Amino acid sequence: MNPDQYVQDKAASSGSSFYYAFLFLPKERRAAITAFYAFCREVDDVVDEVTDPGVAATKLAWWKAEVHRAFTSQSAHPVMQALMPHAKTYGIEERHLQAVIEGCQMDLDQTRYLDLAGLQRYCHLVAGVVGEVAARIFGQTDKRTTEYAHTLGQALQLTNIIRDVGEDAMRGRIYLPISELQQFDVKAHEINKREYSDRFTALMRFQAERAHSLYDKALGLLPDADRHAQKPGLMMASIYRTLLREIESENFQVLHQRISLTPLRKFWLVWKMQALGRM
Repeated sequence: MNPDQYVQDKAASSGSSFYYAFLFLPKERRAAITAFYAFCREVDDVVDEVTDPGVAATKLAWWKAEVHRAFTSQSAHPVMQALMPHAKTYGIEERHLQAVIEGCQMDLDQTRYLDLAGLQRYCHLVAGVVGEVAARIFGQTDKRTTEYAHTLGQALQLTNIIRDVGEDAMRGRIYLPISELQQFDVKAHEINKREYSDRFTALMRFQAERAHSLYDKALGLLPDADRHAQKPGLMMASIYRTLLREIESENFQVLHQRISLTPLRKFWLVWKMQALGRM
């Protein structure tokens, strides 16, 4: 299997909504974003799939070294071999990839966040930076698009956090800030035991309102000159915001199940943005 086939299989097998947004890109841009997405999946899988924290830390350290090798000499991993031919073309820098790894390292070092500022730091690394790189690959021409992409990345990540509260708790992680759990009088053991309450619903509604405000902010920041090029990001916004509304309609029943959209519904949302230019 050559590097390009490796990253294609990695992206397709993930079942992620991101894959749908890549479908309408020109060949070279699609190859670049697929390789970048595969890199993000590789390092994220270290945290999610390796049960021994020491082994996971060793693997992330290997990835840090591998990224440095890729930008200074020669890479060994097929993901980096597929990604590096696109790095100069689309302005992908070592600092971007190291930031993503740093974000994954945070998942090993801490399982709770004291306040919103701490959570925002995490979202910056694992989603904001990813959004910035994706915007470059999609065809950014206006420097103001960076802030749009970073804000949208954070909105997507907060939607993930809302969707995955139950699954993350099973892994021993609660991303909702401790200060906000205290504000709504929701105890960590209630989340771990999958106990619903009006307090929990109010907490989750508060999180959803924050995510919606970030979507609105991001869309307001996108310069008109880059709107057409950034359609893949807008496709993601459409899918994830629809998912957020679906979670809201089910009254935030996220502790015992994973609420998701069907592949057909995702494809419809992507097609609507591609063909009609609207969400």
